[in-house]
Amino acid sequence: MRFAANLGFLWTDRALHDAIHAAAGAGFDAVECHMPYEEDPLAVRAALDQVGLPMLGLNTDHSGPEVGLGAIPGREVEARDDVDRAVEYAVAIGCATVHVMAGRSCRVDGSEATYRANLAYAAECAVEHDLTVLVEPITTNAFAGYHLQTVGQAVETIDALRADGVPDVVRVILDFFHVADMGDDVLDAAGRLGDRLGHVQIAAYPDRGEPDAGDLDFGTLIPAISAGYDGYFAAEYRPRGDLEAGLTWLSPWLAGRAA
Repeated sequence: MRFAANLGFLWTDRALHDAIHAAAGAGFDAVECHMPYEEDPLAVRAALDQVGLPMLGLNTDHSGPEVGLGAIPGREVEARDDVDRAVEYAVAIGCATVHVMAGRSCRVDGSEATYRANLAYAAECAVEHDLTVLVEPITTNAFAGYHLQTVGQAVETIDALRADGVPDVVRVILDFFHVADMGDDVLDAAGRLGDRLGHVQIAAYPDRGEPDAGDLDFGTLIPAISAGYDGYFAAEYRPRGDLEAGLTWLSPWLAGRAA
């Protein structure tokens, strides 16, 4: 099992290249980020090369009130510009995936068709650069009205893209916190995703703190999901206190791997 640090949540007080070094020093196997676009991609790539960690993914721009434009009817030009920008930056830093943020469509008429069309565009761009496109069900308690809320919706979207002959490079992020907060069973959700599962993010539920407490049994979930998933488990949580002090959750996993 391999673990990644989400630098949109961890070491946020540092420039991205410094946060990359901090993650490496803490023992993480990889990193991911949210919106690195204000950072010099050459500096980011240099930091990754220096510590020998891969950058797993980044998001399309979600800084506006819509929280992304992927499923917002009438905003297709901007949404595709965001995809182009994300793909260009991903290629520059050697990043493997682009998460296309759906946005707060409130699932109005035409929003799912818009979403699928924009994902098809993203998939065509991704194929040119050997990238994967990711989508993520996000709880309504985080973003009210967000278009993609459940694993079932994600399955329906990807199956529709496949049926339409869209390049099969769109996969789903299984985020333990978001899935649990929408009332779904995490392990059951992973099974329903099957080969549509592309990435996993972990945090405690319900406080979204370090993955070592709360209602989710990480000692069971992580090994069980690993049986059918060979990717990374990305730590996307809010530290309950001092970040470094809270990293004790990671040590047993690293020790068990070395044994």
